[in-house]
Amino acid sequence: MSKRKRLFEVIEVSKDDDRISDIYDTFMLFTIIISIIPLAFTTTNTVFNIIDKVSAVIFIIDYVLRLITADLKLNRGLKSFVLYPFTPMAIIDLVSILPSLTILNSGWRLLKIFRLLRTLRVFRVFKAARYSKNLQIFIRVFQKQRDAFLTIIGIAVVYILVAALIILNVEPETFGDYFHAVYWATISLTTMGYGDIYPVSPAGQLITMLSSFIGIAIVAMPAGVITAGFMEELNRDKESK
Repeated sequence: MSKRKRLFEVIEVSKDDDRISDIYDTFMLFTIIISIIPLAFTTTNTVFNIIDKVSAVIFIIDYVLRLITADLKLNRGLKSFVLYPFTPMAIIDLVSILPSLTILNSGWRLLKIFRLLRTLRVFRVFKAARYSKNLQIFIRVFQKQRDAFLTIIGIAVVYILVAALIILNVEPETFGDYFHAVYWATISLTTMGYGDIYPVSPAGQLITMLSSFIGIAIVAMPAGVITAGFMEELNRDKESK
């Protein structure tokens, strides 16, 4: 086995008994968690700066290792090295690194949140048999019910946009612009209601009540779809056994 192929097996998903790969995944997960800690504070200090720089170096090394083994991952020959930087996870990797560069550090702090998405790659460290089985069922449910979820999301978006237009024309003095109307429609749809912006006229309050009732129905639909999907998958597993 070539060294490059072995490197690819270590940084990517390999055999379940590959201890070196497990150690690498655990180390990367630990680095990601540590690198996110400074984001929980509004101020910075020397320790946080060191954490940021060290984790950035580790992420850069990881990015380079994945880039030089891109052909083994994409199986597109030399084109793989050109295509890899444009794959979703590679983009996430790069975006999470950029804020740590000195020239960007001050204004791009929020992009470090993308490091959370990197944990998707190293979830394999939690591969207990029971967890993996439930995760597979969860993925199958979303794959099979994808059309239903997209339909529900479409209904919610359309309703938010229409409700925002209605409330903006009913109470233009309260909401001021379309963005604030969309914000109100969104929190009304989810029945959260922060209370920072709300209609004061009887017509506006009536619309809010209707929006809340509709929101309960729309929010409940995904829960029903997921529950039905899980029951179906669990019954299928029982029948297969």
